Amino acid sequence: MSSNQPGVRARLAPHARPELILDVQRVLDVAARQTIRAEFRFDPRNPLFVSVELLIEGGPRVLWRIGRDLLRQGLYSVSGLGDVRMWPAHSEDGATAWLQLASRDMAALFELPVPPLEEWLEDTYELVPSGRELAEIDWEAASADLLQGP
Repeated sequence: MSSNQPGVRARLAPHARPELILDVQRVLDVAARQTIRAEFRFDPRNPLFVSVELLIEGGPRVLWRIGRDLLRQGLYSVSGLGDVRMWPAHSEDGATAWLQLASRDMAALFELPVPPLEEWLEDTYELVPSGRELAEIDWEAASADLLQGP
């Protein structure tokens, strides 16, 4: 995967864990935005989720785990409920999507560029196809662990 856009890097991390680094826009109000670095990571051993680490310059690192299918669907239609929601939008710069993250006492809205995210997500589905996310689970071992309790 390659991109000529500034603020976009994609690479295969060690052990076939793809990573996408994007500069995204946090919407502060109607006229104010803040550029934030977002690092998307996919681990084929935990294929239902994508880790998104938001790096605020001079601030904390914030980690969210978001359903991979939620991200994919949010590129084309409204997706998610509650704490994580995503939906498509269009700007003069090209296709974008809105990602809203909420916690107990605050919420943040981000504008994401669709093309690099879409391409990266497709790469994750090549590693672990849709419908195959749970195929490698040892259900007997998982059930035994659950039944043992603490």
